[in-house]
Amino acid sequence: MTAPDTATRPLAPDVEQAEAAIVEHYPRLVRLAYLVLPPALGRNRRVLTAHSLTQRALPRGRRGTLPGDVPGGVPAQRGGLGGPESGYAYVRLRVLRAALEAGIPLTFRTLPLRGQLPAPLPRVWGLRLFPRAGGAEELALDQWLATLNGPGRAACVLRALEGLTEPEVLRVLAEAGVADPAAAVAESGDPAHDALFSSPEFDPCVLQARPTDLLRRRRFARASLAAAAALAVCGALLALPGGGWGSDGPAAPLYARNAAAEQALDPGRLVRAEPAVWRTSSRTDYSAWPARGDRADDTELLRRALAVWARPGKAVVVSATPGTPSGPPMGPPQLLFAGTVDQAVVVLLHDGLRVVRYAEPRAGTAGAALDFARTDGASADTATGLVLSRVDGNVRYLTAPWVTGAALRDLLKPAESPAALKLAPDGVTPPLLGPAPGGNCTSWNALSLTGDGTTRLVTDLGELTPARLTSGAPGAVRDVTEAAELGEWARIACLLPSVRSHGVRTVNAWTYAKQPLPEGDGTATWLCTRAETWQGTADRVQAQFLAPGAPLAAQAAKAEGSPACGPREPRVLAGVLWKSRAGQWYVLAAGSAQFASLSVSGGASGAATGNRLAVKAPEGAQVDLSGKLTDGTKAGVLR
Repeated sequence: MTAPDTATRPLAPDVEQAEAAIVEHYPRLVRLAYLVLPPALGRNRRVLTAHSLTQRALPRGRRGTLPGDVPGGVPAQRGGLGGPESGYAYVRLRVLRAALEAGIPLTFRTLPLRGQLPAPLPRVWGLRLFPRAGGAEELALDQWLATLNGPGRAACVLRALEGLTEPEVLRVLAEAGVADPAAAVAESGDPAHDALFSSPEFDPCVLQARPTDLLRRRRFARASLAAAAALAVCGALLALPGGGWGSDGPAAPLYARNAAAEQALDPGRLVRAEPAVWRTSSRTDYSAWPARGDRADDTELLRRALAVWARPGKAVVVSATPGTPSGPPMGPPQLLFAGTVDQAVVVLLHDGLRVVRYAEPRAGTAGAALDFARTDGASADTATGLVLSRVDGNVRYLTAPWVTGAALRDLLKPAESPAALKLAPDGVTPPLLGPAPGGNCTSWNALSLTGDGTTRLVTDLGELTPARLTSGAPGAVRDVTEAAELGEWARIACLLPSVRSHGVRTVNAWTYAKQPLPEGDGTATWLCTRAETWQGTADRVQAQFLAPGAPLAAQAAKAEGSPACGPREPRVLAGVLWKSRAGQWYVLAAGSAQFASLSVSGGASGAATGNRLAVKAPEGAQVDLSGKLTDGTKAGVLR
């Protein structure tokens, strides 16, 4: 097929003529656009863009105008006006201009031209389309075309594909808006290979199809579905009233909503244990506590407590014992207590891992506080009570439902009988003077709780959970009830502040050795105190030396995170420098029953068979102490 006559500038046809020209010469026009488009677009995109530019070549009105035409002007006449080919030159020029515009870089200062806009149609999803591959000559020609600019490629195509003479090529390029048509014609090269432009290699109407990246498409589809679902959920939530269930008090603004979180914050879904479930439950820990307090049915209060737990505002004072996560509940927690305590309103909640205390003033919510304490692994021995409030040095406790009696005991006065306390019907104690009031260890109050046939001694160490006090060697721990055990605790109670606010669950003290002192100065007692924490990895151990007649024990050694003095490693070894009544200094050391011999070196030297050692030493001597166990292995001092 030869190109129609284009000796003069085309008269703009009406829409029907332009459409007839596009339909009749569609393969030629698409090939022209494909060859002129920038090779950097890639073969698939060039194919689709070429089809799009050709289909968009129709004039907008009933009679089209070319870009650059003067409105109201009369176009030049041409031969054959009104013939069957009258619209071809017009649509060819529109296709050529759009293909050249596609190669112009976009800038922020100018509006995009028609050819620079993405092709809206056609669209092919999931397939990559490209012409059939040619031979080596076609490949070489395609590579050479890629080195030319857009006007150079257009000059080649007009000459080779359209069969135009050089003057006609210059005219058409000028009409298409090329700034330097002569340079484009000069760049178009040798016409010896013009016949190759009709090769199937450059025919975007005869195509091969291959799939796109299947895995990437699958990931994109899944991500799109997830994004659409999230958008739908967010839109639905944004359409909900902002008030929700009610006022959240001092809670931070609500930043996210989901079904599980909303259920966890719904006071109507709080878990409430039956009042007598602890009698038959296989677990006797906080999960068996019933909901108590005069405001256990105050929905607004419970809503505020749950909301602050999930999103404490900037004004809320938050504290957590070491090793305790302070995040929101994973599901509806259990209500333990909600009521008025002194000048505050207190809510206690339990989620299986933690006990959470929310407190606010009786009037308003300014100054609200939120406290977290880890309680996993609790038992009847360690779930005997919780601290409700601390006001003016006084402490109120909420006791376990199985506690039938309570008494106040001063550890520093072991000979005195404990003072009986009257519990409220909901298990709340009266206000009790806290340990070491005013920071002076003139007294140390502990709470003696009786229930299920056992009396347990607990004390406040700055946590939500009071610490249980026990006596006995590792593996044979028992509650403090005997006079001798109370006497030992009277000597070491003032060392308890060193483990305050460390998440302590139990504190055990036991006498691991007694040592006759040199020069007949009496018998000393060696004690080991182990404070076990709820997190189980930061236990604190102290070895203490109690000289005869001394009111308080002296700390001989300490360690943190050590298994010494516990069920895993029941042995302990420590030493001190001691001065006799006559003024002589000695290195005194004692180990538990597992030690067969002790030795000391450095500022003083000596050895002894058994688990006790006494060696003369100068004042301020620095020594190294070690021992051998009964199985022959060497063991060092507690540190």
